[in-house]
Amino acid sequence: MNAVPNSTDWAAVRADFPVLTREVHGKPLIYFDSANTGQKPEAVIAAVDDFYRRHNANVSRAVHALGSEATELYESARSKLARFLNVRGDELVLCSGTTFAINLVAYSWALPRLKAGDAIVLTRMEHHANIVPWQLVAQRTGAVIKVAEIDERGQLDLDQLYSLLTPEVKLLALTHVSNVLGTVNPVREICREARKRGIVTLIDGSQAAPHRPLDIAAIGCDFYAITGHKMSGPTGTGALWARREHLDAMPPFIGGGEMIKEVRFEGTVFADGPRRFEAGTPNIAGFAGLGAAVDYLSALGMANIEAREQALLSRFTDALKQVPGLRIFGEAADKAAVVSFLIEGAHAHDLATLLDLEGVAIRSGHHCAHPLMQHFGVPATCRASLAYYNTFEEIDAFVTALTKVRKLLA
Repeated sequence: MNAVPNSTDWAAVRADFPVLTREVHGKPLIYFDSANTGQKPEAVIAAVDDFYRRHNANVSRAVHALGSEATELYESARSKLARFLNVRGDELVLCSGTTFAINLVAYSWALPRLKAGDAIVLTRMEHHANIVPWQLVAQRTGAVIKVAEIDERGQLDLDQLYSLLTPEVKLLALTHVSNVLGTVNPVREICREARKRGIVTLIDGSQAAPHRPLDIAAIGCDFYAITGHKMSGPTGTGALWARREHLDAMPPFIGGGEMIKEVRFEGTVFADGPRRFEAGTPNIAGFAGLGAAVDYLSALGMANIEAREQALLSRFTDALKQVPGLRIFGEAADKAAVVSFLIEGAHAHDLATLLDLEGVAIRSGHHCAHPLMQHFGVPATCRASLAYYNTFEEIDAFVTALTKVRKLLA
């Protein structure tokens, strides 16, 4: 990994995030929960505020000035995301996030196609959003689910995964970056192997899009889903990229206004994708904010962000390994700045609660990954997830707080 360029003033970047200046329980906030949701820079907050103050109208339904401005902001977000992901805008469905995107594929692509005897392959490290929709589809079609396992470092067992890709497998769905382990899966290689076998691939990119450069065209998948609020955009935003041939063949998931060409009581002619999948009034203000978030991340440079976070991760991991009785879950060779851990004799929720009193925000629980917790034989872990706006000083303060809390629980 290249060093972070000296030209980036990370203190100035941090100053762009208003929430990071506040105190919690009388202590300076240390926000180590970016895998849950990313904090928002002033530019994103201002974009949402500006929409409601100056441009508020519905999209694609008015010829007046405000309607045109709202439509331009909404479609501009699509164009910016397309460039950010290196895809075509007319293959990008704007939606509420990865959960909706995966369900769209499950119900519009998989449900009409799968049948008894077919199979779906998932991995042990998937978020529930990339498990439950496929279980529901399997129950209704008679298809079965196969699971690719991980090794002791939290990496996919690729040999075992490829052995599962037998002729009855119609879909392989996997995460790009694990939300619990931080493991970065070799999705380009995996998609290449699936494609050789005629298997459609879906990638959950929720934890990848905020932290590393993305080139979906190079990955070679069939579907790719992202969540806007994890990449410093507003909640209720995200996107599904799908190959054109899939969009053209998929029926609508939700019916309503704006996803039609013509409606008669005798029948309806639907719009082409992606509009076919964007029924109703979208989160227009949210997408104005997401467009601003994409601009912000692009100006910083995703390679620059990744390098910064890798430097933070290295320092953080080294510091945690000095804490007696601490166990880290997931030490893949290629790993994002997410660290799940436990301290011997302490419950994850107790640790997180006491750390909150020290101003430290981390996640505790199963992280919507029950099968992964079962694999490790634990009910929950603590998860600290860092972003480019965090600092080395925060890491030192975190370790001091953790040491204090550990003594209280001893």
